[in-house]
Amino acid sequence: MSSNKSVVAILKSKPRNVVSDYVRLGSLAGLAQALDRTKPTILKDNISWHLPFPAANTVPWQLEGAIQALQQSGFKDLVAVHNNTVVTDPYLGGKLLKLHKVYEKYKIPEHYNNDPKDLKWVEYQPKAKMLVLDRIYDRGLKIPEFFMGKNIVHLPTMKTHIYTTTTGAMKNAFGGLLNTRRHYTHSEIHKTLVDLLAIQKEIHSGIFAFMDGTTAGSGPGPRTMLPHVKNFILASSDQVAIDAVAAKMMGFDPMSIGYIRMGHEQGLGCGRIEDMELVGYDIDRLNFEFKVGDNLASMVGDVFWFSPLKVLQRLLFRTPLVYIFVFGSAFYHDKIWYQFKGRRVYRNWLDSTEWGSLFKSY
Repeated sequence: MSSNKSVVAILKSKPRNVVSDYVRLGSLAGLAQALDRTKPTILKDNISWHLPFPAANTVPWQLEGAIQALQQSGFKDLVAVHNNTVVTDPYLGGKLLKLHKVYEKYKIPEHYNNDPKDLKWVEYQPKAKMLVLDRIYDRGLKIPEFFMGKNIVHLPTMKTHIYTTTTGAMKNAFGGLLNTRRHYTHSEIHKTLVDLLAIQKEIHSGIFAFMDGTTAGSGPGPRTMLPHVKNFILASSDQVAIDAVAAKMMGFDPMSIGYIRMGHEQGLGCGRIEDMELVGYDIDRLNFEFKVGDNLASMVGDVFWFSPLKVLQRLLFRTPLVYIFVFGSAFYHDKIWYQFKGRRVYRNWLDSTEWGSLFKSY
């Protein structure tokens, strides 16, 4: 393992040995060197949708593999932190996605950053020069005090995203460090993710990511996608690099994606594949040919976040009018798309793939 290059580990796995493969993956990616054993380690899962849907959310074997990799590397003080958004329920998600069972099995405490009685939010002044967050949150940026001085391990999945093309380790901080008013940042989402990584580097004693691509998602993600069984898992301590590798595997030019390019240019990680050290599996010939596309919710978002109508954002999204859009998004995703299409896709994956069978076993 080179000492001066960002390392990304990639393995192809199968359900019968995926947990042990995650342990091996962590070793290949330098897990033991990336984090501080004297500090607690936060497990930050990704619940993009509280309803079970392949590729949208952290999967139980990913979580279990990460826990075993950490414990075998000497990290004993593990804790989970969950976030909610205006359209997702982390309590329901933990149950339906079978993550809560894994936390219970390993006796890992769970905290919720949407509960002021649980985690306290404090004002934070970043040391790094912000690209947009100081302007967006001009009355002060608040982050969970609990995050400070701890390691963090992100658990994203490999998938596309309607606003950022791809989503992964860098986007996973979006839910942890920003509260339910994070929608203020959507029109500057790429710069926001770069700012959040700069903040993470200031407040965390170590950062690592395990990404699951056993089933990956193509289409208008992070929810309404088509799942594709790909059997890959990835890990790295460089959040820019792991997202860049995942983007390349999905068929995108990493440096054409704003948050990856700017993260690289800001010196927060490596976005150029040729400058990294890739171990475990040769991805040179991989191209999943994933596409992003649109759905009804993203088309509405495009109008109000990125068109000339974005001048109405303060009126529409910083007043009670925002609840019209919250209700519309929740109703569309949960009551229309999932009921008429998503549930069928999920059931087909559950009953016809080995990964679906593994999910049932949890």
